[in-house]
Amino acid sequence: MQQWAAALLNLQITDATHTDDYGGIWCPADKVVHGRVGDTIYPFFYLAEKTGDHKYIDAAVLLYRWMERRVSQPDGSWLNDPVKDSWKGITVFGAIALAEAVKNHGQLMDTQFKNDVTARLKKAGDFIYSYFNIDYGNINYPVTASYGLSLLGEILDVPQFKARGKELAHQALQFISKKDGFLYGEGDPYYQTSKKGCFSVDLGYNVEESLPALVLYARLANDTEVLEAVTRSLQTHMEFMLPDGGWDNSWGTRNYKWTYWGSRTSDGCQTAYALLANRDERFYKVALKNTELMLQCTKGGLLYGGPQYIAHEVTPCVHHTFSHIKALTTILEYGDAKTTINTERLTLPRETAYGRKFFADIQTWLIAKGNYRATITGYDREYKKTTNGHASGGALTMLWHQKAGPLMVASMNDYQLYEAHNMQVDDDPFPMPLTPRIELKLNDITYMNISDLSADISVEEKDGQLIATTHSKLVDKNQQSPASGEVNCVVSYSFTSEKVILKFSHDAGEHDAAIKVIFPVIAKASSSVDVLTDNSLRVSNELSIIKISTNHPIKQLPTSNGRVFNYVPGFEAVPFYIERNEAVIEVEVV
Repeated sequence: MQQWAAALLNLQITDATHTDDYGGIWCPADKVVHGRVGDTIYPFFYLAEKTGDHKYIDAAVLLYRWMERRVSQPDGSWLNDPVKDSWKGITVFGAIALAEAVKNHGQLMDTQFKNDVTARLKKAGDFIYSYFNIDYGNINYPVTASYGLSLLGEILDVPQFKARGKELAHQALQFISKKDGFLYGEGDPYYQTSKKGCFSVDLGYNVEESLPALVLYARLANDTEVLEAVTRSLQTHMEFMLPDGGWDNSWGTRNYKWTYWGSRTSDGCQTAYALLANRDERFYKVALKNTELMLQCTKGGLLYGGPQYIAHEVTPCVHHTFSHIKALTTILEYGDAKTTINTERLTLPRETAYGRKFFADIQTWLIAKGNYRATITGYDREYKKTTNGHASGGALTMLWHQKAGPLMVASMNDYQLYEAHNMQVDDDPFPMPLTPRIELKLNDITYMNISDLSADISVEEKDGQLIATTHSKLVDKNQQSPASGEVNCVVSYSFTSEKVILKFSHDAGEHDAAIKVIFPVIAKASSSVDVLTDNSLRVSNELSIIKISTNHPIKQLPTSNGRVFNYVPGFEAVPFYIERNEAVIEVEVV
């Protein structure tokens, strides 16, 4: 936390001649001051009390003045960005941060400043109370408002705020799916299922924003019903944490903001998991492993947006840091920092080679065989009206190994700036998805099996193997087949304790020569790639050797420097492909 705070302080603009940006925290990636940067006021006040250093108070006051000058609105809201007509829903996050600062560290504020902030919080509370309901925005907004209004109601002594907070929290419980226990509502249609019976679920937003807010509400209000419901939901989401602390959001509706350790602009899973470790000790390990991963992704005091951002020399967006420092502040504030739990005796779900698990609510299978962990999805709910977002079609969206880490990882099918102010521009001249796939390009239209929302998946155990078989079609982003007719695909993944075998086949036809089987392999620039024969190669890094062998010659798609990088979720890969049908690819880690 102190590393991140030091970097944020260094990026604060203290030269008053920079009129618009004075007091804000500069983003080195986007060359702007992000509108939500005022959330850092709370961590700064926490550190002021813990360290006794007044520089944090000075920084917080300066930041508040920027916030009021550049994003504050007459109706009590704050804007997501200092741009006209920017989204106002983020008011709830700014209000929580300021309210926490007043509640826990108000004694450090001079009387006038405290009065100003308190009055401003009343205006923000009125805005949230007037405009937020269970249908406002995606589910993360009304859920977060359950805590925001309850907290404001407490410190401002406004009973109606607390009553609305409780109402929203209990309404939110209706959005926890009955089958699996996922929180849904990250996208619309809000209340209608997809053709496969799926609601809109996003792992990143759930574990880093919505479920933490429900935990904070339930603790504040001593609401045992909500605590019990959110505990069950956290256990479901915990199934998707990889043993290295990464969150497997390879399938989520909003995975355009997936960062492997979480999500680009939410606060962090620590608030939910660390504060409820008394209800399930494994939660402590979830929070710890994820924090260790974020530390590995930190350089120069800033949190980078994925494990290989640093290796690829991508400038980090400051949003990751000022968002996630809040979660660490919260657990330091409200948790017992002196209590530790021996995590060696605790086992997270994906640390066990349990075989297979199916989650009907997201039409996704998890595989755990030997040291291999995999995710295969046919999830057919995209985010709102967008197309070609997260991979589907029976895609292998995660292949992970205990020794090597991620081997193959999905990205967005088409990298699109759904939230331009909250995503980084990809200026690579050779952009491409990282997901293994069958692909056909005709007349500037791309058809892929991983775009097919109607695909089906079956998993069976046979002769000591777990075999997932998927049936899909080559379709474009609008679910249309080529004009020449449907191209059916059968893709299977076979798992043993020693290796994984991928088999790709498709209908024969006039476009056979143009169809490719593409399988990018995660390998940062420092990893060596040795071509052994036309049909075999080896990827070596400091931890392992990955052996790839195929039944047809392996080729490599063009890249600018030997690697393709994808911002979702922040990995470099070597984009291999095969030009022949009936392709068989064996992956083994030694």
